[in-house]
Amino acid sequence: MRCLNYIFGSILQLNRYFLFSVHDLFFCFQRGDAFKALFRVNAHNRLEAYCKIDGVQTDVLISGLVDQNRAVEGDTVAIVIDPPSLWTKMKGFNENANHSALIDDRACRPEAVEFARGSSKGKSKLDPVDDYDCSRNYSVSAEKRSYYDNESLVGEIAHLEPTEVSENCYINGYHPSTSHSSRVDYSVSVSDDGNAVEKLSAVVSSFSSKRPTGRVVAVIESSLRRDTVVGFLSVKQSIYSRESNKKESRKNKHRLTALNRGYIMLTPNDPKFTKMTVPVKDLPECIKKRLDSGDATVEMDLVAARIVNWGEESYIPEAHVIHMFGRGSDVEAQIAAILFENSIDPSEFSSEALSCLPHIPWKVPVEELQKRRDLRNLCVFTIDPATATDLDDALSVEGLSDGVFRVGVHIADASYFVLPDTALDIDAQMRSTSVYLLRSKLPMLPSLLSENLCSLNPGADRLAFSIFWDIDPAGEVLDRWIGRTIIKSCCKLSHEHAQEIIDGAFDIHNSISIGNHWPQLHGQFEWLDVIGSVKSLHEISKVLKENRFTRGALSLESPKVDFIFDEDGVPYDSVFSEQQESNFLVEEFMLLANRTAAEVITRAYPTSALLRRHPEPNVRKLKEFEMFCNKHGLHLDISSCDHLHHSLEHIKRELEYDSVLFDILMSYAARPMQLAAYFCSGDFNYANGGWGHYALAIPLYTHFTSPIRRYPDIIVHRTLAATIEAEEMYWKQRMLQKPKGEDAVIRCFTSICVDKDTMESPEAQAALSAAAAKHGVPGTEILTDLAGHCNERKLASRRVKDALHKLCMWNLLEKKEILFSEARVLGLGPKFMSIYILKLAIERRINYDEVEGLKVEWLENTSALVLTQFLNKRSNKRSSPSKFRPLNEVALITDPRDLKLEMDLSEWDDKEDGESQLDGEILKSDVSGIINVEPAVFPLTVRLLSTIPVVLHAVGGDDGPLDIGTRLYISSYL
Repeated sequence: MRCLNYIFGSILQLNRYFLFSVHDLFFCFQRGDAFKALFRVNAHNRLEAYCKIDGVQTDVLISGLVDQNRAVEGDTVAIVIDPPSLWTKMKGFNENANHSALIDDRACRPEAVEFARGSSKGKSKLDPVDDYDCSRNYSVSAEKRSYYDNESLVGEIAHLEPTEVSENCYINGYHPSTSHSSRVDYSVSVSDDGNAVEKLSAVVSSFSSKRPTGRVVAVIESSLRRDTVVGFLSVKQSIYSRESNKKESRKNKHRLTALNRGYIMLTPNDPKFTKMTVPVKDLPECIKKRLDSGDATVEMDLVAARIVNWGEESYIPEAHVIHMFGRGSDVEAQIAAILFENSIDPSEFSSEALSCLPHIPWKVPVEELQKRRDLRNLCVFTIDPATATDLDDALSVEGLSDGVFRVGVHIADASYFVLPDTALDIDAQMRSTSVYLLRSKLPMLPSLLSENLCSLNPGADRLAFSIFWDIDPAGEVLDRWIGRTIIKSCCKLSHEHAQEIIDGAFDIHNSISIGNHWPQLHGQFEWLDVIGSVKSLHEISKVLKENRFTRGALSLESPKVDFIFDEDGVPYDSVFSEQQESNFLVEEFMLLANRTAAEVITRAYPTSALLRRHPEPNVRKLKEFEMFCNKHGLHLDISSCDHLHHSLEHIKRELEYDSVLFDILMSYAARPMQLAAYFCSGDFNYANGGWGHYALAIPLYTHFTSPIRRYPDIIVHRTLAATIEAEEMYWKQRMLQKPKGEDAVIRCFTSICVDKDTMESPEAQAALSAAAAKHGVPGTEILTDLAGHCNERKLASRRVKDALHKLCMWNLLEKKEILFSEARVLGLGPKFMSIYILKLAIERRINYDEVEGLKVEWLENTSALVLTQFLNKRSNKRSSPSKFRPLNEVALITDPRDLKLEMDLSEWDDKEDGESQLDGEILKSDVSGIINVEPAVFPLTVRLLSTIPVVLHAVGGDDGPLDIGTRLYISSYL
């Protein structure tokens, strides 16, 4: 009932946009006739959308403008389900098909799946298992933004659907449609016993070969995306009309202009959004002036807009342009547009927030020296990417007796500086996360904190939250201590430094090499101390990692492309990067710290702990992946997380000589995985469980190790601080009663073993309540909302990262003009194929339907494609001539007589500009692709997983959205 009241409290604000009345819709929810869902659009076909209902294993298809009812990408909607007799056959559902391929659903996923590996921002080492990024294979729309007939693709690319959602939306319009009134009584009705979702799920399971369909009857909360549309204006027609009006105005002795007349069109960059009308009278003055002067270059500028209305009589919405970013080919304009599209404010911190910062110079206050454990004489150091400036974690290790080591993780105590409910706290909460750009960042905290006072810089006294574990040779934790400390890092190691120590390549006796590229040591420690610590931590981390996978954890490693920039910040090359042992060293101890923090705060505050969950994967998609592997002779066991991990490891060994195929498989293995998300332990939605982390195979997890760049970590720090203070309060009270009981109660809240009766005693609860109030620990309702906000902001930062990666790739191709590569065929059909580009680790589509001079034969029995060039301009298909595309849009044709593939590379190097004419196109810079990639020849026979040559080029910029164009590379005499 609380959920329904929340929903309809929002709905009543816009009750004019319903297919049903608000009253009827309320009872539809109560009876189980309507369901709340997230609306996601197929990026390859806007007429297809999918709605994710929590608790239902298959997404609901919403097909066509009428049934979509004016909902847009990211809206929270109310949907009614059609009867099973109207459901569609699941695309790609054919258990006997020998051409099965993997379903590509990323085109309509809002971001990369979080799962089992880390990002590569400034702090790539943190929580990689929790935040896996499979979006390195970017799926974007085709150059012409045309709709694809997904039925034409046999196999795995045939169906695109979303799996993950963000639930921070507001409310806007919907599209009433009386044309479906006759269908209302036939929709699936699930009784009013409160188990509507469970019963719908059972019905869906009983029709496993069908996809449920439905229609939107209301938009409950509108997506933030409605207010952050980015695109290009189509103004030439308006300008031409203005010229005609000028002539007419001379006759009528008054001037008519396009500014006082009608609308112009806005084409969004995101293919999930339809075109929009923009009233000319509401345009910004700067655009009006350019239109009035006949400046057609307005079409080349990116604009920001928001949807303001979508009348029921209109097929497309009305939008208002807010401002212009600049030329579409300008990188800075693109970055500004990316930030706007994801609601990320790049402005500086407010004066109110900055007024909360301490004065410089700053030193540790005397009262903190008295309250905290002083660890400044302990050998503590950081291991970070070489360019990192926000150092929020450090490590230490000490040898005890019997092979036991005391390992310490020391995390920057940002919560000391960011006090609850201050202007600084509110600003950090709104940002929620640092956003990393190409070679800069938008920090969550001001640089005085993020790069100075909070950052664990070497040689400086710093406040920290520390966790110590006593770990035996088998990797078992014997004891632990948690508390606030003061540390002084002795050095800042890069991952490369740590790896050299692990490999034994660091020569401490070579003072020249130390002075050249090794960091300065601070304090009384020597390199022997640091080297010994790194080696000990490495050995311990290997044991911890082995134990983690033995207990059922899962790891997915896929290739990652990094870009190399010149001094001007322009990418000029790309390389594949790999995780090293030094990365995994840090990862293991960060995971252990996060797990420990989760256990402690959940035990102390069972209804107000901020945790992180990772649900089990989508069963249907996992089974499809299993079928694909089995049909290609690869055994995959999906019965459990650990079986999946071990079978993937076995496949890796089987594909030792085909690493590209294994990389593809690992990328696809992540697709069934659902998104990890923050939640409040007291949230009623998780009252019956679902707290666990699937990939890590643990019951409780949170984020504790990155408070400089993640707001949830600050909340966890406050909760830990409250727990520790409550523990001290309770201990002092018990000491007054039982002085001899000190050892029994001193760590009654944070130790490994805690007496339940002690935790639940009135004295303990009173201490915990008082400490929570003092440290600003949010209550259940506030924390639930905060978790949702942090989830949405985290997704936004990932979308920015993905968009910037694509921008770098586009910029690189723009400079090269053309790039040659081999590709593997992932999906194949009579109209288009999906391919994996080896050099850039991305996926693209090549659409070869209705192309001049190209004959397409689809051999159904063998699932093979044959492409043949012929002299006649048109094929035998009865299609309009305007529908045919030129052959050079699909293939780069080279003449063997003119193209010298064996040209010596030195001849190119001797040319100042490095240019060559190739079928009317110029190739610059990197020519290694021509030498290493042989063109195919007609007739070209293509099968699933075969390797084909392709060429890539940059598309868009000043004339449309950025894209990566892909064509076949073929040699022909015709």
